[in-house]
Amino acid sequence: MLSPQAKQKIDRELTKYPADQKQSAVMSALAIVQDEYGWLSSEVMDEVAQYLGMPQIAVYEVATFYNMYNLKPMGKSKITVCTNLPCALSGGVDAAEYLKKKLGVDWRETTADGNFTLVEGECMGACGDAPVLLVNNKRMCSFMSNEKLDKLIEELK
Repeated sequence: MLSPQAKQKIDRELTKYPADQKQSAVMSALAIVQDEYGWLSSEVMDEVAQYLGMPQIAVYEVATFYNMYNLKPMGKSKITVCTNLPCALSGGVDAAEYLKKKLGVDWRETTADGNFTLVEGECMGACGDAPVLLVNNKRMCSFMSNEKLDKLIEELK
């Protein structure tokens, strides 16, 4: 199930750690396979555990603890909106409500066309740039007014 390309990328991550500490690359390995498959099935997490020589439950613990891992299929674009207090007070909740209405979904739901999944996120460390959101865990967007949200949605379609 792990492609040769994924194994090559994981192997590159493994070089960053002592040989007897392969499990240290688990977060990177999960991100690599998620980028490839779009989400983390139990089968792919089992393969990551085997590849890194660690217990399956340890991989599941990491994958279920962190918000950036998708444990079920998501839309083509996962939009994670920060609603922690500083962002909430600076428009994060308003931006989230705008997106819910515009996309016709609630938290952790995917649009009927499969393009968007909306996720409530934890602090992204950019409180001064609120409201902030992440697209597919890779691209941070700041100062998201309704107009900027409209542009982003059109761009991602």
